[in-house]
Amino acid sequence: MPKSALLLLASALTLTSCQDPPLPEPHPQMVFFNGQIYTQAEPQQVVEAIAIQNGRVLAVGSDEQMLSLANGKTQRIDLEGRPVYPGFADGHAHLVGVGTALENLDLMGTTSYAEVIDRTVARHTQLPEGEWLFGRGWDQNDWQEKGFPTHQDLSEAIPNRPVVLMRVDGHALLANQAAMEAAGITRDTADPDGGRLERDAGGNPTGVFVDNAESLILAAAPQTTVAAVKRAVGAATTAFHAEGITAVHDAGAGEATLAYLESMATEGRLKLRLHEMLAGSDPELLQRRFAAGPLHDVAGNGTLAIRAVKIYSDGALGSRGAALLEEYSDDHGNHGLLVTSDAERRTIVEDAMAAGFQVATHAIGDRGNRQTLDVYAEVLAQAAADRTPIEDHRWRIEHAQVIHPEDFQRFADLGVIPAMQAQHQTSDMPWAEDRVGPERILGAYAWRSFLDAGCVIPGGSDAPVERLDTVAQFIAAVARTTPAGEPEGGWYPGQNLSRQEALNMLTTWPAYAAFREHDLGRLQPGYRADMVVFSGDLMTLPVNRLADCQPIITIFAGEIVWVKP
Repeated sequence: MPKSALLLLASALTLTSCQDPPLPEPHPQMVFFNGQIYTQAEPQQVVEAIAIQNGRVLAVGSDEQMLSLANGKTQRIDLEGRPVYPGFADGHAHLVGVGTALENLDLMGTTSYAEVIDRTVARHTQLPEGEWLFGRGWDQNDWQEKGFPTHQDLSEAIPNRPVVLMRVDGHALLANQAAMEAAGITRDTADPDGGRLERDAGGNPTGVFVDNAESLILAAAPQTTVAAVKRAVGAATTAFHAEGITAVHDAGAGEATLAYLESMATEGRLKLRLHEMLAGSDPELLQRRFAAGPLHDVAGNGTLAIRAVKIYSDGALGSRGAALLEEYSDDHGNHGLLVTSDAERRTIVEDAMAAGFQVATHAIGDRGNRQTLDVYAEVLAQAAADRTPIEDHRWRIEHAQVIHPEDFQRFADLGVIPAMQAQHQTSDMPWAEDRVGPERILGAYAWRSFLDAGCVIPGGSDAPVERLDTVAQFIAAVARTTPAGEPEGGWYPGQNLSRQEALNMLTTWPAYAAFREHDLGRLQPGYRADMVVFSGDLMTLPVNRLADCQPIITIFAGEIVWVKP
């Protein structure tokens, strides 16, 4: 069967597979055969065929074995030798943010402030009068002039409409004069705790608001509507499926999003496995959800868990908000920002532990990471002293980008999971060493150091901070290069991963980090039938050909949910 015929068959099955009545075991509803199916068994087992029954893996084995289970109603799909992997997991992404970014102005890849303004003006002409203009993706590190922009040129180009342009990492934004006026910002506006207003020599705000200062602008902006959340979830689901992603760890959701996802899961409309983290910046949300307790499986179909909380330690490296033990190498006197106090973090961690919620803390700088480990260690030690039962907590640090050499082993000793995103390394490598210098960079994006310490590393994209691109993640993990192969030989290649480890980063390790190792991340009997069919084999092709690989079919719970157009 040629590729076009395979895709045509898959397209047809997306319309029929969810309508067919369940077949009694042992007859499978679907058999995929003549493939290279990576089961993620330990040790790795690659089989020819897989049989699916009622949304789960019924059996794996040879073509002969699996086809012998079929009957006249079983759908048979010839993979023509193509590789199949367990459905990928994005171990750290922002579900609504991904969908919203698809609607808002995309500024990723801009090479100058002038280009940012040109794109923004073009979007301005398309919007109704009175509507705020939102965009995201600029990065001054990609421009010839690498300092933060100032609002004057933007305000001159668009004087009457509030404009808010988020930096690529989400830890700084640029607002025009109209947006600052709407928010009541003046030269007398004070820097909030954990935030900073960039100012000119006269003390006037330049329009850039870093970390907690962003809330000064965003509080005045129109709030996200339920309709917008619905559109965003739908668009994001399609975007994840197009990358072979069937599970997402959603790093910080509010009540409106959670309520909508609960309704989707209950009604059987949710086509992702979501591990939801409460937005730790919302004390009312935490109080309400902690009192109600964790939800391990909202609808009993394995699509939605609400059992974690996301809090922040520091800012981001690109905007010099990541908290460092020593000053920035390229910004004398700046040690970054702690956006949440140790006392507040400790209270949230204690409350989360008492309520049975996993804790995930954003920490990027070595100081932010160390202080997070300190808080975790203090809470665990106090619990032990009080003889409080300590359950399988699996606390996490999100990003864990710059680590002091003494702290790698502390992660493993405390049972803390470093949830890291391989694409951050390839995005940041042109300027990261400028920020931290030649010694500290050895502890940055240090996957091998974490593995050697005994940690597992759930991978992810941090989208919309990075573009969704599972192949780019895989290449960054194994080669420490961009998909184009830059730099030659890789950036600090001693920290790279094996291909098996990179596949684990996309499958079994995120499953463990979400307490789902019993039914996700593997293609073995009883596991959820979430899979992705690829055009080429990530595990065997030469590194310089990996960029040509791409998902062509994504299967969720035994249903084909996406086919490459």
